[in-house]
Order: sequence, then C-alpha cells, then structure tokens
Amino acid sequence: MATKLTFSVDERTAETLKNTAERLGKPQSMVVREAVAEYAARLGRLTEAERRQMLAAVDQMDKSAPTRPKTAETRELRERRQARRQGGRRRAGE
Repeated sequence: MATKLTFSVDERTAETLKNTAERLGKPQSMVVREAVAEYAARLGRLTEAERRQMLAAVDQMDKSAPTRPKTAETRELRERRQARRQGGRRRAGE
C-alpha cells in the first residue's frame, strides 16, 4: 500500500530528481524510494574517516605495553583450553 507524502525540496534537488528519473526511465517516486532505501542501508556502516580513526586506535593499542604479565596471559589461555577439552558433548547424540 502506498502512502502519499507532501514535502518541499529546493529547485536544484527537484531538477536532479527529474533528470535522474528520466535517465533511468523510472517514476520520480520510485527514484525517491530507492534513494531512501539506499541511504538507510548505509547508515549502519562506518564512514571512511570513522574507519581510519578506529584502525588508528587499534594500531595505538597494539603498540602500547601489555596490561598484565605474559605468564598470566599464558596461564589463562591454558585454563581456557583445558576447560574446552573437558566440556561439551562426549558422544554424538548427547
């Protein structure tokens, strides 16, 4: 079911919409629907600047000194591996 909307855009946007619809051979309303759907899909993604900023933060953390001794890390990994070996299913169908 379609919902009718009324909104205003500047002349340049109106002309761009008209030209795009003509070039694609689609109604203007379909061009608007597709544009809104594409815009909404991009909202959840990072911008290039945000991506670079996050990568720089990870690089900085990687260069920083460890927060605990290597022996503690090794011990924790050993304990986790041992717990994984002891847990879970013993036989298929359990």
